[in-house]
Amino acid sequence: MPNENDKPSILIVDDTPTNIQVLAENLRADYRLKVATSGQAALDIVRSAKPDLILLDVMMAGMDGYEVCRRLKANPDTQGIPVIFVTARNDAQDEEQGLKLGAMDYIAKPFHPAIVKARVQNHINLKMKTDLLEALALIDGLTGIANRRRLDETLDVEWKRALRHGTQLAVVMADVDHFKAYNDHYGHGSGDECLKAVARALWSVLTRPTDMIARYGGEEFVAVMPDTDAAGAQLLAQRWCDQIAALALPHAYSSVAAHVTVSVGYASLTPTAEQSPWSLLGSADKMLYRAKEQGRNQVCGAE
Repeated sequence: MPNENDKPSILIVDDTPTNIQVLAENLRADYRLKVATSGQAALDIVRSAKPDLILLDVMMAGMDGYEVCRRLKANPDTQGIPVIFVTARNDAQDEEQGLKLGAMDYIAKPFHPAIVKARVQNHINLKMKTDLLEALALIDGLTGIANRRRLDETLDVEWKRALRHGTQLAVVMADVDHFKAYNDHYGHGSGDECLKAVARALWSVLTRPTDMIARYGGEEFVAVMPDTDAAGAQLLAQRWCDQIAALALPHAYSSVAAHVTVSVGYASLTPTAEQSPWSLLGSADKMLYRAKEQGRNQVCGAE
């Protein structure tokens, strides 16, 4: 039997308790349900915990369903939540307006419970598939960690957050030393296995859920660390070096050591409006280049 928390979540929005009860009785066996009896209450719930689907009445006191839908679709954080209108307004013009606002479906009252259940299931299935595809688009196919696209998105979001709150943001960048020589002598298959092992090892060092690691490209990896000063970034950078050395992956063609090593650069700052997140990334990249110039298998940082 599936865990209750594994069930998709649905928000039912209607200012008539009887209507909520009918829909809830029909759906509670298969879904986690939340209810709201006003448009504003619905928006407040969505802000705190985004549901997988919203069943939304149109005619409500205060903010009507159309306005709720309009606000949901205007917000990048909530525009992907599918909305189904369930309403007594059943003429073609009303349905057209609802669909133009971005609703996925429009069900007129009185409705048949089995039809509502089937339509909800169809839209939930579509939402799950869409979420999976979006997640896969942000994952590096070789290593299984975040890819460059996800890195760019995360860095942008965390930069704006740090700018709003006046907090520090750090970036740590690592490069596998003499990886071309590794590939040339051990073969690309072994090179791929090396990168997978390195990615797992680097990821294992992260201890906070807010930190993320991505494959930047080739044999380079980047961590984005919110609320982190230079000392915190340096600590992670050194742990990365130590963790990769501890793997003891043989590398007979490295001039640095008999095993695989990494060079690491880091940078931390408190963002200002005059800067960009890419300047922070660029600073970490310069420090990485310095670490490689100074002999590799070491850490260099900008404070």
